[in-house]
Amino acid sequence: MADSEIRAPAQLDAGGGAAPTPADVPLPWAEPAEPLNREPGFRGVDVPAEADLYRCVHCGLCLSSCPTYSTLRVETESPRGRIALMKAVHEGRAGISSRIVSHWEMCLQCRACEAVCPSGVPYGRIMEYSRAQVLAQGKQGGNLKRIDRLFLRAALPHPRRLRFGAHLLRLYQKSGLRRLVRASGLLKLLPASLAGMEAQLPELTGPFFGPRRPVYPAQNPPASPPADGATANRPTPTVGLLSGCVMPLMQGATMHAAVRVLTRNGCNVAVPPGQGCCGALNLHAGDLETARRLARRNIDTFLAAGAGKDGFKIITASAGCGSNMKEYGELLKNDPEYAEPARRFSALTVDITEFLAALPLTPPTGRVPRRVTYQDPCHLAHAQRITQPPRALLQSIPGLELVEMEASTMCCGGAGIYAMTQPELAGQILAAKLENINNTGAAQVVTANPGCMLQIEQGLNAAGGRHQVKHVVDLLDEAYGG
Repeated sequence: MADSEIRAPAQLDAGGGAAPTPADVPLPWAEPAEPLNREPGFRGVDVPAEADLYRCVHCGLCLSSCPTYSTLRVETESPRGRIALMKAVHEGRAGISSRIVSHWEMCLQCRACEAVCPSGVPYGRIMEYSRAQVLAQGKQGGNLKRIDRLFLRAALPHPRRLRFGAHLLRLYQKSGLRRLVRASGLLKLLPASLAGMEAQLPELTGPFFGPRRPVYPAQNPPASPPADGATANRPTPTVGLLSGCVMPLMQGATMHAAVRVLTRNGCNVAVPPGQGCCGALNLHAGDLETARRLARRNIDTFLAAGAGKDGFKIITASAGCGSNMKEYGELLKNDPEYAEPARRFSALTVDITEFLAALPLTPPTGRVPRRVTYQDPCHLAHAQRITQPPRALLQSIPGLELVEMEASTMCCGGAGIYAMTQPELAGQILAAKLENINNTGAAQVVTANPGCMLQIEQGLNAAGGRHQVKHVVDLLDEAYGG
């Protein structure tokens, strides 16, 4: 039976009767391409927990929120279909085959299913552990394996190496070498996946951003007096800003805008040296050990810089980074040295829109007479459940007209490295997003995540559109005269 012919049995339909026992859930093929493994397919410590797997009652309420199911209408490309495969592996009814892995790797890990699940299935967590098992058994798909080796392991964990590569990429783009390479036809000699990756490289046009030793000083005290009646000369709060890995290179101007907006709102801003990538992309690819190593580095750096003292919060301008950092407690729960510091670190982490919206915000006075629409980043809306703060900030800007787009919380297809590992499906998902954007008539798209910014901007440029893609803090900075 072909995957496109697969459908859930009647009792799995949304609203239909009692959920089947795990053994009743069919595997997505009649004759497996690889022998069944009657031993449990998940081994070791990093495995999906039974309590998590069997929370799923196959009700189907997740289907309409899942981008891959909504696009392909195939049960195996839905959250409950992938969980059924996890259960089959866990119970020894199937091994971790390339066929099963292909369905798991098709998942964007956008976590939209979590936001609508009545049973509270922690889908993101069980997918990360499933992919850890895939990596441990050497079963990654070809595209992911190449990106894992060349980028996720060789570049992301190493800030100096990553920055040096960014300088080379900018030279390649600005010197005319890229135009020469593309005109020569050399890219046609490469595997299609590598040529596609070259086409998707971001344009590095603006200034880079990075950690630095001096603290950026607050420009003004908050405009409104403290609600508790405390004196106006209370200590100026200090916050720590995650610089991270790719965002300060791709969107360095946005990071500088974030600093200006925070200082304009009465905060000293520390960007402590020693920090680095948050580990989210490694975690999503199943490389838990690298993700843990990166998490420990950031925990050490920010706690040493004073996080947790005198209201010192850890701010991130990347929704994906923030979601991951808020879950360091889960990632390091079995580490006797870091379990407690990880929980403290996670509790101190806030998204920049969440932080600003909770302040007595200094009112922006500069008019921005523009019609914009807002794209909800998946890991802000679904993982962190933050949807109103970005809108409240945009609505505080004089002259700005915010027009809601249809399905604003549906993934744009970026999802970290997804556009490189699954370019065809990512393109289909992006096409639906671009149509919704165009229907708003907005002159500008606003979001709060670097991956969304890159994916949507590339899609708009390829379609000949004139929209600009900005971060929420970019518009706030503009209204402040930044």
